[in-house]
Amino acid sequence: MLKEFKEFAMRGSVLDMAIGIIIGAAFGKIVTSLVNEVVMPPIGLLLGKVDFTNLFVNLSGRAYESLAAAKEAGAPTIAYGAFLNTVLDFLIVAFVIFLIVRQVNKLKRKEEAPPAEPTTKDCPYCVSVIPVKATRCPSCTSELKAA
Repeated sequence: MLKEFKEFAMRGSVLDMAIGIIIGAAFGKIVTSLVNEVVMPPIGLLLGKVDFTNLFVNLSGRAYESLAAAKEAGAPTIAYGAFLNTVLDFLIVAFVIFLIVRQVNKLKRKEEAPPAEPTTKDCPYCVSVIPVKATRCPSCTSELKAA
């Protein structure tokens, strides 16, 4: 069983997938940092010095100065500011993945061979299939124009 697992784990596709997951996780951290430290602060400043990570709805009925204070007190909250940050993270990652897939598809289209030249044609008189280079139809014996 251990030998089978080793063979499975050492397949190229499994290793590629593992590398992709690791790189994806690191990329996710970069995007999260970009959103939290670069994108959201200017947006918050434009909207009246709002800190999105501190936006929440308190469900307990008591007043708390921050989300951290409400969580520390054990109050039930809906942290919609953090949710907005996560949605923006997702949109950025989804857009980057879209761009990558788009480029890969373009490269695949370029690598594909052009369609092959047709080797047959229809006889204009009897509509039977004949070779492109034929000058006379073998079915109806009509003389054809040179290709």
